[in-house]
Amino acid sequence: MATSRALLPSPHASARPAGARPRLHAASASLQFAAGRAQARHHPHAARLRLRVVRCAIASSPAPVAADSPTRRISRAGSDGALRPKPAVLVAEKLSEAGLAVLREFAELECAYGMSPAELLAKVAQFDALIVRSGTKVTREVLEAGRGRLRVVGRAGVGIDNVDLQAATEAGCLVVNAPTANTVAAAEHGIALLASMARNVSQADAALKAGKWQRSKYVGVSLVGKTLAIMGFGKVGSEVARRAKGLGMHVIAHDPYAPADRARAIGVELVSFDEAIARADFISLHMPLIQTTAKIFNDESFSKMKTGVRIINVARGGVIDEDALVRALDSGKVAQAALDVFTVEPPPKDSKLVLHENVTVTPHLGASTVEAQEGVAIEIAEAVVGALRGELAATAVNAPMVPAEVLSVLAPYVSLAEKLGRLAVQLVAGESGIKGVKVVYTTARGPDDLDTRLLRAMVTKGLVEPVSSTFVNLVNADYTAKQRGLRITEERVAHDSPAAEAPLESIQVRLSQVQSKFAGAISDGGDIVLEGRIKYGVPHLTLVGPYEVDVSLEGNLILCRQIDQPGMIGKVGNILGQRNVNISFMSVGRTFRGKQAIMAIGVDEEPDKETLEKIGGIPAIEEFVFLEL
Repeated sequence: MATSRALLPSPHASARPAGARPRLHAASASLQFAAGRAQARHHPHAARLRLRVVRCAIASSPAPVAADSPTRRISRAGSDGALRPKPAVLVAEKLSEAGLAVLREFAELECAYGMSPAELLAKVAQFDALIVRSGTKVTREVLEAGRGRLRVVGRAGVGIDNVDLQAATEAGCLVVNAPTANTVAAAEHGIALLASMARNVSQADAALKAGKWQRSKYVGVSLVGKTLAIMGFGKVGSEVARRAKGLGMHVIAHDPYAPADRARAIGVELVSFDEAIARADFISLHMPLIQTTAKIFNDESFSKMKTGVRIINVARGGVIDEDALVRALDSGKVAQAALDVFTVEPPPKDSKLVLHENVTVTPHLGASTVEAQEGVAIEIAEAVVGALRGELAATAVNAPMVPAEVLSVLAPYVSLAEKLGRLAVQLVAGESGIKGVKVVYTTARGPDDLDTRLLRAMVTKGLVEPVSSTFVNLVNADYTAKQRGLRITEERVAHDSPAAEAPLESIQVRLSQVQSKFAGAISDGGDIVLEGRIKYGVPHLTLVGPYEVDVSLEGNLILCRQIDQPGMIGKVGNILGQRNVNISFMSVGRTFRGKQAIMAIGVDEEPDKETLEKIGGIPAIEEFVFLEL
């Protein structure tokens, strides 16, 4: 009889204090809040069941979140009603009182504005979350200093070029921003600069205040009929386009990731980068500052523009080579520029660009309206609180971004994906590394219509966390897997059943070229195979190797491979009952009558070694394994 070392509790389990709930470092990634709601809606006994919401690894605080809590309600109460220690949040730059109020309700709050880099390094290890604006650099050194406690970095605004995303991901630290609250404010400021530049407002204002009445010097240009090229057609760029269309401008845009249908709906033509800058009378910049956009507007790109072009930048200063822009202004290639952002902020007092007579400047005022400041503060505060509570941060920038409509569809499958990964890795023999993983999605939709990024991340998380010595969560699961040489592929299989209503029929995880602790999980092709489905809103295991089973993936699981003969269920149940281990469910699957079968047993308690050995001692049982969920 083949027994398994997996029958012993894991080191993590045995190290827990008596009576303590297991700490789920990565349980159910961000989507469990939404999943709980979706399950409760579809489960036939929803009113009685009151499905639990499992917390995400991002939040190590054990307080669960009730699935029926209002979105804005913040609670620190655990399932036993006891209050948990508040997480600590450090606010490094000025935030509106409305946002601070949201944070105070949930966390211990410290506001320390104007810290030096050394002061931030000394403080950050004391906090679970850090909130910054654009003036604070969250470097690798800062993230390393906070490793072990710092779980969330919140950027109050859109741009995240002041945060080392790679270092944050490696540290398992979620980075969230507030991209929507200041969208209108930034777009309005872009239009204000556009109109001000076209009519020489700032120059005429300065001249008049200096006692000069120079009407003939400040003759402007009209906007009607002019072509505006919007470089970066995201939220702000789209809003600028709408307003420019209202001014009678012809709007074109360049953005390699913008959906063509969204552009068409606004009446905007998407074109290539070179075509956009060549056709434009005005160019408005709304692109992020990343490696591929740094100084993308340089001598070469200016040379491709119309003579007399006018440029507006309310995005990021680093996308323009400022020395090249000065040369273009001096030559007349660029007639005027209106800038709200700069490579170095504040710019040097003797900056040739700032002092140029054909340049209109403002000190990074894009989001500086009363309404935007309050909105950004509330948005980032809610994102940080949600992340600390384990909810999905819709504005996460270093985790899979899933649109809301996709999120609602995939919610029930998130827990299933992680649990299949978690079970699969526990079946791998210790001396056998995982060389290849395939995740197969059977879907009633067109395979290309299924967005599986979040599900892939959850399978990865389930595979990596039980065997990793590092903290693993949704943010760094893929990175950790790559570091371990784990290669994961995906396959989407169309399911042609006309009666199928669910977006996914099943998720299957296959581990290839591995040795298994449990031979029953090996398919005819030699892979470890586990498959699951959602039934009544709850994850179920439906296939183990070649054996069909049907067990709810809750609690812990015992798998037994046995000779198919009468009395086996009673024998196993009797042993567990004598040892005071409650059975939550049981399912038996077999290939042929009288041959081999698999018994899957869900148990509420963790059986001790002696109990499992008694089960393994039943003559008809050929092998068994205990698995933690």
